[in-house]
Amino acid sequence: MIKLILLRHAKAVRDDPAGDHARGLIQRGRDDARNAGLWLREHALNPEIALVSDARRTRETMEALLPHFARPPHARVDPTLYLAEPETLLKALRAIPQGVRTALLVAHNPGIAELAVALAGAGERRDLADMAHAFPTASFAILNFEKDWRDIGELDGRLERFITARSLRTV
Repeated sequence: MIKLILLRHAKAVRDDPAGDHARGLIQRGRDDARNAGLWLREHALNPEIALVSDARRTRETMEALLPHFARPPHARVDPTLYLAEPETLLKALRAIPQGVRTALLVAHNPGIAELAVALAGAGERRDLADMAHAFPTASFAILNFEKDWRDIGELDGRLERFITARSLRTV
């Protein structure tokens, strides 16, 4: 069995004079990314590889996660993942080497949400509905597959959990 964590980047500034690609995280985004990292550590989810869009906000989200992993994953920053369509994201996942049991993908909406919905063929009805309704910043879906990376496709995954940033915030 392989496990995939699909993470939408954390909350970023609305505009940057240098353009969309240069938008960095705001404080809430940094806090939400840290909380996601803490949750992943608490649940012993330590990806071996991380595929990350080259946008500033996705790289900063990944940087906020790193201190919380027992072993840092091999991170690959990939410019093709920037605002990528689900098909492009799936192509990157299918290229993950055999033997990798857990992978993390840090990318953008709408692609990451559309990919999560397309891959999730089973799971708790409430989580599936929540994920299909909205995939907010710093939220993540954890999917399990009974196939190798190169063979995963539509509805092949089982949604283990869908976690929103809001659910991880302390009062």
